[in-house]
Amino acid sequence: MTHDVNAVIEGAIAAGATEILVADSHENLNNIHLEDLHPQARLLRGTPRDHSMMHGLDETYDAVFLIGYHTRHGVPGVLSHTMSRVIKNMYINGQVVGEFGFNAIYAGLYGVPVCLVSGDNLIAEEALGLIPDIQTAIVKYATSRTSAICLSLQESREILQEQASLALQRCKEIVPLTTELPLELKIEFSHYGQAEMAAIVPETVIIPNTTEVTYYAKNQSDMYKTMRAMMNLASSVPFC
Repeated sequence: MTHDVNAVIEGAIAAGATEILVADSHENLNNIHLEDLHPQARLLRGTPRDHSMMHGLDETYDAVFLIGYHTRHGVPGVLSHTMSRVIKNMYINGQVVGEFGFNAIYAGLYGVPVCLVSGDNLIAEEALGLIPDIQTAIVKYATSRTSAICLSLQESREILQEQASLALQRCKEIVPLTTELPLELKIEFSHYGQAEMAAIVPETVIIPNTTEVTYYAKNQSDMYKTMRAMMNLASSVPFC
């Protein structure tokens, strides 16, 4: 991750970036080696954060780059999942989203476009389906959920630098992904016990005879915090 992030930072700086915040966002949110991070970037790391992967973002930023991403749960792609093993599907205003789509809508409601995604060839397809003008840095080609043909570090570095530079140059051309307010958040959980626990959150409702729980959020901050609360509660429920 540090290798890929540094390559993206170098590409962004070459295109004129002057302020870069890296939000460490995978697994335990402590993946980046601070001692090896490019000196012109700042690092946000650790958990909990109110807005998890997107914490710190506001309308003052020009662009978001999502690095090392994967496809949503239930579709092909390296390590495909949506946020947590307890979530099968997630919808915002009826549109199914994975982590890419969820975070892109969060950014879009601040008026900030997601201009670059990196990962395998299938997350590139998913991203292009939501943001047709996005730059994609494909550094591996999925052969199953847990195998891929990976580019060399040198080749991936060159691709990441090039695509990051192009993404920042084109950021004003890329339309932020947005939707209407209020936001209907619907999460389909793996089993009913998880849905019951998630529905402890005030103003959530289980859809009868399903494992789906809905919530109406007034804005993207409310949506993100509520999603995290529902997910964390559901994760506390054993299978049996």
